[in-house]
Amino acid sequence: MARDIKKLVAEMTLEEKCSLLGGGDFWHTKAVERLGIGQYMMSDGPHGLRKQDDKADHLGINESIKAVCFPAACATTSSFDRDLIYHMGDVIGKECQAENLSVVLGPAVCIKRSPLCGRNFEYMSEDPYLAGEMAASYINGVQKHHIGTSIKHYAANNQESARMSVSAEVSERAMREIYLPAFETAVKKAQPKTIMCSYNKINGTYSAENEWLLTKVLRDDWGYEGFVVTDWGAVNDRVKGVIAGLDLEMPGNTAANDAAVAAAVREGRLDEAKVDECVERILKVFFDYDDNREEQVFDRAADHEIAARIEEDCAVLLKNDGLLPLDPSKKYLFVGEYAVKPRYQGGGSSHINSFKVDSAFECSRAAGRNIDYIQGFPMDKDALSEEDLASLLAKASEYDAVLVFAGLPDIIESEGYDRKDMKLPASQNRLIEELLKVQKNVAVVLSNGAPVELPWADEVPAILEMYLGGEGVGQATDRILFGEVNPSGHLAETWPYKLSDNPSYMNFPGNTRRVYYREDVFVGYRYYDTKEMPVRYAFGHGLSYTTFEISNLRCDKECFTDGETLKVCVDVKNTGSRAGKEVVQLYVSDLNGTIERPVKELKGFEKVELQPGETKTVEFEIDARALSYYSEELGDWFAPSGEYALLAGEASDRITAEGRVKFETKKMLPLHIDVDTTIGELLSDPRTAPVIHQMMAGRAHDSGEGGISGNEEEDAAMQNAMMQYMPIKSLVSFGVLPPDQVQGLLDMIRSQV
Repeated sequence: MARDIKKLVAEMTLEEKCSLLGGGDFWHTKAVERLGIGQYMMSDGPHGLRKQDDKADHLGINESIKAVCFPAACATTSSFDRDLIYHMGDVIGKECQAENLSVVLGPAVCIKRSPLCGRNFEYMSEDPYLAGEMAASYINGVQKHHIGTSIKHYAANNQESARMSVSAEVSERAMREIYLPAFETAVKKAQPKTIMCSYNKINGTYSAENEWLLTKVLRDDWGYEGFVVTDWGAVNDRVKGVIAGLDLEMPGNTAANDAAVAAAVREGRLDEAKVDECVERILKVFFDYDDNREEQVFDRAADHEIAARIEEDCAVLLKNDGLLPLDPSKKYLFVGEYAVKPRYQGGGSSHINSFKVDSAFECSRAAGRNIDYIQGFPMDKDALSEEDLASLLAKASEYDAVLVFAGLPDIIESEGYDRKDMKLPASQNRLIEELLKVQKNVAVVLSNGAPVELPWADEVPAILEMYLGGEGVGQATDRILFGEVNPSGHLAETWPYKLSDNPSYMNFPGNTRRVYYREDVFVGYRYYDTKEMPVRYAFGHGLSYTTFEISNLRCDKECFTDGETLKVCVDVKNTGSRAGKEVVQLYVSDLNGTIERPVKELKGFEKVELQPGETKTVEFEIDARALSYYSEELGDWFAPSGEYALLAGEASDRITAEGRVKFETKKMLPLHIDVDTTIGELLSDPRTAPVIHQMMAGRAHDSGEGGISGNEEEDAAMQNAMMQYMPIKSLVSFGVLPPDQVQGLLDMIRSQV
């Protein structure tokens, strides 16, 4: 039977209520024993449990219990597979029940604004649609077991530099279109039990006391039902936080802030009803966990195998000129310490004390492959012995191919600081370049959490990106290299040729006070595709050992309107000789000349498994929101009436099927009429265009003027072009309108709006 939370809160003293708004220690909430309210434990995540019983910390410095490390978000999002990440969440939810954890802190969905962000390995994507869909699936998997998730970091935590104080200066449009939709989708499709607010300010106001963020957007606009918890230590002014909608402060040591909230109530500066709401939201989540306990066993060995199978669907084959898959009958050399000591997770609060770690070398040996190993370079520093290099080069030609296991050392990617560049260690680049001089068959296997520059990419025949693939990454690597698994991951982020190509390059990471998001909505592929800038690997890119054809895009109607949905179908065929999985991506492009819009945006994706020669039809649903941009003037989403292109393909730069649809809306943008309003603005608005056309036609008739070209249509087009940016006040200067008729024209125009 559900507990009467309101009745319980009514029985509490003010001090008891305020105590529940702060943590009891590093990972636990406080108890109110006289009312039967116990402590509840949370754990870092999201790709495994980092449960700490003592010597707790938030940066992964101290050990936690042995747990299973699943692939990080940089990898799992590259699967483009909602079912896969739901399954991962389901397993983690069971583990939480077994370990008496009520909330796992994740997923992390902040947008990858720059490749340099130190936590990009645990963030999902540069694209908010993809991040939102994958996050919602993960949350539903975990919360199926009444375990809370804590989607983070809300919001605009796109860098580690000065993250606790910096103000992200970003337009509302960019917030609504880029930095908030992943949270919005998760709320609307999965209702995460908790949301973790970020450390940083947004336009000068800390997230932890930002009423627009925590109440207006989150609860009023999206209908969020759970509670908001701080990132650990993110409180600035606790009373302002309660007023704004912040519920729980973590970690412990909150006695002073608890007392400050109680004092604010007694002094009339804070309505006690606000405190009651916070307590009710917190108890609702924890009581749901209490009332739905499950008997679960944390089977680490079984979950280790699941982690390995998940990684197999996440790895991205970046390049393959036929070298992969490897022929098991031939002889190969593995080079690089990552082959025997894999880098499979990032540093900081999500660091897992792993139950078991597989290396590619040991797994390949166990599978009976004919392989040898030479270290070549260490995994933890940028060093290359000339003697070792000479020895390697002397032996390299004895093998049918050499596999170089390259990547970024642990120290480079972590919570707390950002990367300084996009480069791999120089020793690794040099080894690969020297190796290519004596052995043409070189494949590079990468272990990293974010894009890196690849100066040798055009010369090596194969590149396999494993990202940070969890503790089973060795199994997955072996099975993919030798063709037992067909790779099917696609990039959830663009890989530019060099760092300076990135749209945030001139404005990252700002200074300790503020960082300006001057690229606005042009993040990732939205920038590269709109600018027509070549990149190393496009968003959505991913190869396979088979080939696919995406074609025959069609819609169920030629035109649709507000409140309706459009069904879009596209065929995908396996045109190769082996089974495989393809990711069909659907993009939308506004063809109406709407200014400052990306040339296309992802609005649908589906992963499809196909046998050789098999064809399947993939269905998508599109609504007005999928066509819309956020209008700050309207304070709402807006899709102009007109024509839109629907683009399907396997990557943002590989579109192979296209269709068009017309959309009609009854929404109208606000039109502010004064003497500075341009003729172009009036002509583009159906409410005012007839008035302007009538005025212009009357002027031509009254003056008896002939056209410049003698062709009526050409003359009209020229006149419209010349008057596009002419304000109403200038009609007087150019003799189009007498001064005494300006006010009459304004009144007539205003009457139509």
